[in-house]
Amino acid sequence: MADSKRDSIVDRFQQHRRIRPAAPAYYEKVGAAWVPTSWEEYVSQTRTAARALMALGVQPGHVVCMLGFNRPEWAIGQVAAMMIGGVGAGIYTTNSPSEVQYILNHSEAPVVILENEGQWAKIKAVRDRLPHLRTAVLMRGTQVNDPLAMDWAAFLSLAADTTEAALDARIAAIEMEQLASLIYTSGTTGPPKAVMLSHTNLASTARNGQELFRLTPNDVLLSYLPLSHIAEQMFTIHTAATVGFPIYYAESLTKLPDNLREVQPTVFFGVPGVWERFRGRVAERLGEAHGARKRIADWAQTVGRQVAAERNAGREPSGALAAKYKVAERLVFGKVKPVLGFSRTRVAVSGAAAIDKGILEFFSGLDVTIYEVYGQSEGCGPTTFNRPGATKLGTTGQAWPGSEVKLGPDGEILLRGPNVFMGYYKDAAATQDTLIDGWLHSGDLGRFDEDGFLTIVGRKKDIIITSGGKNIAPRNIEAALKNLELVGDAVLVGEGRKYLCALLTLDPEKAERFAEANGITGAELHTHPKVVEAIQADIDEFVNTQFARVEQVRKFTLLPKPFSIEGGEMTPTLKLKRKNICDMHTTEIEAMYAGE
Repeated sequence: MADSKRDSIVDRFQQHRRIRPAAPAYYEKVGAAWVPTSWEEYVSQTRTAARALMALGVQPGHVVCMLGFNRPEWAIGQVAAMMIGGVGAGIYTTNSPSEVQYILNHSEAPVVILENEGQWAKIKAVRDRLPHLRTAVLMRGTQVNDPLAMDWAAFLSLAADTTEAALDARIAAIEMEQLASLIYTSGTTGPPKAVMLSHTNLASTARNGQELFRLTPNDVLLSYLPLSHIAEQMFTIHTAATVGFPIYYAESLTKLPDNLREVQPTVFFGVPGVWERFRGRVAERLGEAHGARKRIADWAQTVGRQVAAERNAGREPSGALAAKYKVAERLVFGKVKPVLGFSRTRVAVSGAAAIDKGILEFFSGLDVTIYEVYGQSEGCGPTTFNRPGATKLGTTGQAWPGSEVKLGPDGEILLRGPNVFMGYYKDAAATQDTLIDGWLHSGDLGRFDEDGFLTIVGRKKDIIITSGGKNIAPRNIEAALKNLELVGDAVLVGEGRKYLCALLTLDPEKAERFAEANGITGAELHTHPKVVEAIQADIDEFVNTQFARVEQVRKFTLLPKPFSIEGGEMTPTLKLKRKNICDMHTTEIEAMYAGE
């Protein structure tokens, strides 16, 4: 048996079979019903998969890759790999065949567990260039007639060749400091690096998250963001194994709104784009209210923001405000939140990129406090986190429990603690540049306020140095541009130039509404004078007035279509690939500086 003093994710995962065997561990949508699987069955499924991996010859230290949308088999594969002393590694479902090939070869994974025929086609396209891959295991519902492929039932049947005792011996041999998971970064500047996370990294972060948000087995989470990303993996797999709460696996991203309404999760993690879409949907419905209904909705939102401000400062509303809150809850919050899926939500999180403060304030007015987190895969997810009773909207919160966060001489954010990664897999040079004397050098620039709340200023590598020698961080300027009515995304340019310019995309839905309201038909909106004039007016009024002259946007170009993963402008986690975007649009950039 494993050392009783050890407290790994694997140990925690297995304990639920003893503590709450009949309780639901996860739910899947089958037809119109959400069907539960118990902890007894979940642990049994995972142990069977672990023995099957052993039968396939997976040794301690070997990597098992997962390629597919969030499903029980994804989590089973990850934990099973960890159980046998191996390493789990996710591949984004949006990755191309060549990107899949890179990760499989870099990790030397002998086994990949993949979702469907579409993902199998990627393997098939590059199979002659995969010298390490021996088996492609297909998740339930998919069968392929190929010697390399094996369906889920056939895979599990291999467990008969390995004993439970042999698996227990593998589990007992796990060391807390050994490698447990590889997180392949989304690669904004080249091939992805593989972040090495130990059993200690995962276990300490999950435990601190449990305590920080007082998570219990009664909590409920909807899993839908890529499990290849550390944030979703931490919530869906590691924290769930630590706490014992059930996971609902979303049917798809398009079904997310429906699934949210059905599940009403208590814990919800969203990237800024998700929260932005929710805001747009609610704002449109609230905008339909007139007369008394509109006055009540506006009044309730004011009360909501006042209550949120009290709670964020660690105080419960009392007296007249508490009385108003009860009325607002009955008339507005209690009706709006269930429609969104947030009637039970007590931990709502935004991370992976900066979120506009206006979105946070909007949801505060609906009695939904969004806790913004800042961090990176190299810190196992969180570096700083807002939290109940200690939240400042527009900041990324205070240092993660058990860790130290400070600023370097140039303002770079540095992190030290049990959540700091082991280094980059097969990349000693990058490790030495990033991990110095135990401190993770984030590459991000920040500043602290007097209460230890961190605000992100920008990225060191993104700093624009104008021809006049001024150092400009584009982050806040781009955020202001993206907050304009018609703008979707924004990329600031100006390296070595006299002034700043911007490449902008339109928000399709808002641009369409603008076109209808202004009688624009059959035109390319990105070139229409009314659209260009409206954006210029907004830049003059709402952006350039916020910044010093050297930071003002002098010219902009509207691009014909939004940035996308498929177009090569965004990573799978929806981060902009600046260099790619600028390389694709050199003609437009040069035109803005013609005659400079």
